This record gives sequence, C-alpha cells and structure tokens, in this order.
Amino acid sequence: MVYNGLLTTFPREIRLFIAVFVIILSIGFFTGLLFVKQTDSTTPAGVEENYLGNEDDEDAAVMKFKKGDREMLTIVHTHILSMAFIFFLLGGLVWISDFPKKWKLFLTIEPFLSVILTFGGIYLMWKGISWFKYIVIFSGTLMTVTYAFSAGLVFWQCFQPKKH
Repeated sequence: MVYNGLLTTFPREIRLFIAVFVIILSIGFFTGLLFVKQTDSTTPAGVEENYLGNEDDEDAAVMKFKKGDREMLTIVHTHILSMAFIFFLLGGLVWISDFPKKWKLFLTIEPFLSVILTFGGIYLMWKGISWFKYIVIFSGTLMTVTYAFSAGLVFWQCFQPKKH
C-alpha cells in the first residue's frame, strides 16, 4: 500500500478539515504548556516543587503542598490517556504525509516514549526518586519539539498543491 504523500492527494476540503483540526489540537496542546509555565514547572526544581510541595521553604512566594495519592493518579491517568490519543491521531496524519520513512517512524514512536517517561517520571519523582525530575524535563521538551514538528509538517502539507 502506498501511503507516503497520500495527504497531498486528498481533496482541498479534506485537507482544510485536517489543517483546522491540527490548529485546534495545537491550541489545546500549547495551552497545556502555558499551564506548565504558570506552575513554574519548567525547571527541575520547579517540577519537584509542584508535585512535592514547598512547605519547608519559608521564603516561598506561593505555598505549595505535596499532591495526594488520588490527585497524582488522576494527573498521570488523564495525561497518559489523552496524550496517547493526541499522538495516535497526529501520528496517523504524519504517516500519510510526504516525508522520509525513518523520520516518520521517529516522529510517531518517540512521543509515546516521552509520554511514559514524562508522566511516569513525575509519578516516580513523587514517590521519592528525585533525580527523575531531569528525565521529566528532557522527555517533556523532546515531546513538545516532536509535537511541534509533526503538527507543522502536517499543516504545511495540507496547503501543498494537490498531487494526482
């Protein structure tokens, strides 16, 4: 089955539909990153403080408390499930784009690994393995870069001249 470049053969209306979907998906994805920035979770210390609290820090501008069991399970559960759907849908669109197969394999498999490392890492850090905060930052950054590239690729190809 030939699927490389299939996206560029779709009718204009379907490509517009896909482009709008990618825009809305990206608004949702990057709004989540704004929340991460808002909670000061963009540094290893910030990630640790956000989940483990800072009640021992008398100089803290904002008091944060360690997340409870239910809250952590809810965070991990909802993020892993929703991110799996996001990357499955976007990955399907990447596979029908016109791009080298090895790059498509990386762009579609890596985010699933990053989701597990990011949210599994948050959970393990919360359980006491504090060095996982570095894994969380690295995998979260890689997941974001991969998402942005994949979304940009699909969006760009939606506006390429139709191939027959």
